[in-house]
Amino acid sequence: MTIGLQATWLFLLAIPIASVAWTVTHEEVFREPREYCLNHCEKGKTLLERKFFYLFTCEYCFSHYVTVLFLLLTGYKLLMNDWRGYIIAGFALVWVANVYMSLFGLIRQDVKKEKIEIGLMDKKSNS
Repeated sequence: MTIGLQATWLFLLAIPIASVAWTVTHEEVFREPREYCLNHCEKGKTLLERKFFYLFTCEYCFSHYVTVLFLLLTGYKLLMNDWRGYIIAGFALVWVANVYMSLFGLIRQDVKKEKIEIGLMDKKSNS
């Protein structure tokens, strides 16, 4: 695979990784399992239990596991064609996916802020 094609794969493959990691750790559809995990990561009896359940509440942590799954599904390697290519690809994909999630979080925050401001302006104008 050429370096250009590898870079294209990097930026495209990070999209579903970011989507899965964000959905599991932030969206309403997974709220109940996430609250269960949050409860166990805060009140777990052992360090292993607390860390295991924390993985499902942190998008950065969870994105590592989603990345491993996608690497197994696709066989994507970056820069090298042996096991080192998987390691490089894994960390690169996690980084790009987390950039995507950070940008998405900022956009969502900005949209939420604008909705609140519009609601306040509507209340003011109706008064």
